[in-house]
Amino acid sequence: MLIAALPTGPLAANCYVVARAAGTDCVIVDPGQEASEQVAKVLSEHDLTPAAVLLTHGHFDHVWSAADLCERHGAPVHLHPADRGLLTEPAAGVDQGFAAQLSALLGPGPYTEPAAVVEVADGGTLALAGMDFSVEHTPGHTPGSVVYTVSTEDGVPVMFAGDLVFAGSIGRTDFPGGDQEDMGRSLAGAVLGRPDRTQILPGHGPATTVERERATNPYLRGLSA
Repeated sequence: MLIAALPTGPLAANCYVVARAAGTDCVIVDPGQEASEQVAKVLSEHDLTPAAVLLTHGHFDHVWSAADLCERHGAPVHLHPADRGLLTEPAAGVDQGFAAQLSALLGPGPYTEPAAVVEVADGGTLALAGMDFSVEHTPGHTPGSVVYTVSTEDGVPVMFAGDLVFAGSIGRTDFPGGDQEDMGRSLAGAVLGRPDRTQILPGHGPATTVERERATNPYLRGLSA
């Protein structure tokens, strides 16, 4: 399996390009600010054709280039319906102070949805680019946060975690729509409920594993699957 990790934009949000191999279709996960050109380089280098864009949640730093990539490649964008409104109202996902900065950073709008949006649901499976991505709804950071999991050729689960969990930390719950109790339940099920060997590819920072986070992440202490 080919997975390219691309930190994008001022907040270094991780965008991932995922394919079975070079010369095949691929899936793009969380293309945030300034992602389009980085993605284009990966597509050219590995001769990849985008089949879909997967969004783990609706925050602007993870979705900003989704509409552009959808237009360029005719690839549908997949997102949980609870976060769909953030595609056109990015300031609704952050606090008032951040919203003012966001308006200055992104411009006044209006912001448009990608041309093709597919709503995902908990427990679903997406057959894309010759791979099967399972969907798990993990509210807490945002109401529509999800994680997508795909298995490598060797059967190792790879979880695209968005801002649910990071190496040594977790996503914040103090933005509008965040909920600490939901976050605890989501972490217990989606992280602690998985095999130790599960690879975690988070929305920010380095990759990690369920085993490492179970042993060292202070925010997971006291939770049980």
